[in-house]
Amino acid sequence: MEKNSTAVSRLDGIDIAILRELQNNCRLTVKELASIVNLSPTPVFERLRRLDQTGYILRYVAVLDADKLNCGLIVFCNVKMQRINRDIAEMFVARISEIPEVTECYNISGAFDFMLKIYVSDMRSYQEFVLNVLGTIDSIASIESTFVMAKLKDTCGIPLSRTCHREIS
Repeated sequence: MEKNSTAVSRLDGIDIAILRELQNNCRLTVKELASIVNLSPTPVFERLRRLDQTGYILRYVAVLDADKLNCGLIVFCNVKMQRINRDIAEMFVARISEIPEVTECYNISGAFDFMLKIYVSDMRSYQEFVLNVLGTIDSIASIESTFVMAKLKDTCGIPLSRTCHREIS
């Protein structure tokens, strides 16, 4: 079975518990995970395989310390296009996908068309980024930058609370 993000599969409380634990630590062994969710390793392995194959698990990642890697300035950059249509949007997303400093890109509603999350080392680096990278994309009409002064909450997981899943089917 191949990954399919639209696959319809029922998740029970154990599946949710497995996903919650993996979001906290994706390096858990099947044996450790089985102990946490009170199952034997074989059914946990089978559930993991199903969750992976049906697209509930997109990838396993390590969360890195941006400050230690000299990429501690986080900028949210709102982008307004000169005009927007499918071809222009696809071209923009293709260009943005190739830029390593842009870690997230969202198509948004409101006064702007896209929101980018950008990591750079400092203000000078961001200025150079705007001039030499974003500034080379002809279809951009304007940008508005918001600089993060302090990161107060940073979770990269999906909230698996009662309000989000209620026995997903």
